[in-house]
Amino acid sequence: MAVDTQRTTQRMKAHNKHAALAAMLAAAALAAAGCTASRPGPQAGPFTTEVINAYTPVKDQGRSDACWAYAMLAAIETEHIMRGDSVHLSPAYALRSALAEGFSRCYLSRGAVAVSTRGTMLTLIATIAGGGIVPYDAYHRAGGDAAAVAARKAGRLAAAEASRRSGLRRGKLKLRRLLDETFGPEPRAVYMLGARYTPQEFARSVCAPGEWVALTSFTHHPFYTDIDLELADNHGRERFSNVPIDTLMACMERAVRAGRGVCWEGDVSEPGFSFGRGVALLPAGTPTGQADRQVAFERFATTDDHCMAVVGLARDARGRLFYIMKNSWGTANPYGGLMYVAEDYVRLKTIAVAMPRN
Repeated sequence: MAVDTQRTTQRMKAHNKHAALAAMLAAAALAAAGCTASRPGPQAGPFTTEVINAYTPVKDQGRSDACWAYAMLAAIETEHIMRGDSVHLSPAYALRSALAEGFSRCYLSRGAVAVSTRGTMLTLIATIAGGGIVPYDAYHRAGGDAAAVAARKAGRLAAAEASRRSGLRRGKLKLRRLLDETFGPEPRAVYMLGARYTPQEFARSVCAPGEWVALTSFTHHPFYTDIDLELADNHGRERFSNVPIDTLMACMERAVRAGRGVCWEGDVSEPGFSFGRGVALLPAGTPTGQADRQVAFERFATTDDHCMAVVGLARDARGRLFYIMKNSWGTANPYGGLMYVAEDYVRLKTIAVAMPRN
């Protein structure tokens, strides 16, 4: 995902493990937020939970841009817990697979295409379809920080091997050593409930082909068509189903209330988005209609910044609806890493949402 200044500031503050008190972290986040530092942010709460779906522990993506992997895996996990099938999946394995794919593109483009940890929610689906996935306990030595460093090293390696014209196979052998040093050797098989799976077989058992659909809502494409959404991180040219925003919102709320896994992708650059406070709000009276969404997208006021898993619904003291989202910036906020995102914020600032097709 693209990284803007506010998001980077908030995330780095959330990752500061040396702070003695969570309150100090929140105060530091506000102090570094630029235009929000001199005045209090929008207020919300206390919250009354209407729905809270099961989810695996909150994780920390570090300084990587790998929110797409953490969030989409979290949505898959919630979906399986709802079915009574407890699954805890490995972001490290998905990131290793993504870096291997990125290395090939970088090599064959002679370094013109960078190796990175960026992507969209559908990048995760494509990554595990190609490279498989394994449980968290089978592969979790390294996290997002290590992946970001490995991406830079893999890019330099790919460019160097391409300049020597050494061949993709030889370059991949060197890449494997680099990734083994970073993440540990990848498992050839995993075991679940007494059954043996390859990573590819395990991936099909937790995310079948065609199981998930991603919805978006923009008027520069026809509604009710599958589109190649123009996002910098949509390098795999994944397809999104374009629907009116009222349809997207209704599908999203219905899925959450039914306990299904849902992944949200959108803009977190607004002053009202505060990890330190654990809330995301728009200024009162902000228009959020279909045309308003389109203008914000075309003028780059709505940007593709971040992904989170949606795990519940709540209302504040004024009765406003909020989506409870599981972030991947650690647990140092008032809600243990969860975010309460106002419905109007979601309506205006959503790039896309993914959910099970049926």
